[in-house]
Amino acid sequence: MENINILEEGDELSLDFKKIKKTSQCKEDVIPVAVQNIDTKEVILIAYINKQALEESIKTGIATFWSTSRNELWIKGKTSGEMFDLIEAYVNCEQNSLVFKVRPRKGNICHTKNKKGKPRNCYYRKIDFKTMKLINIDP
Repeated sequence: MENINILEEGDELSLDFKKIKKTSQCKEDVIPVAVQNIDTKEVILIAYINKQALEESIKTGIATFWSTSRNELWIKGKTSGEMFDLIEAYVNCEQNSLVFKVRPRKGNICHTKNKKGKPRNCYYRKIDFKTMKLINIDP
């Protein structure tokens, strides 16, 4: 039997409704940032950002976030080279969230892989409204 991470690869819906509460315990003040591929319009991931990460993103042109679990700057894909070049940044009306429009350097970026061993974006499962199960759209 294949050893899989049930949360990341399973079909059970198990949303973490306490994530925002957990981020309030973070040592830094953060806001969410949606990361979107500027070319395909696909939403790649949702992350958190603080003032330092925003300044670093603008200065370097590389999307940089704040890890709420490690309390440190986080450049997704830094070790793999699959980072995001920051093309545009948008702020919402209440100035409490951002959208980063990015161009991935190598393609998809999620730490999970599809069955072919290829990286994918983080939104690879959809909710079946009838069964409330998850359907993998990138097997």
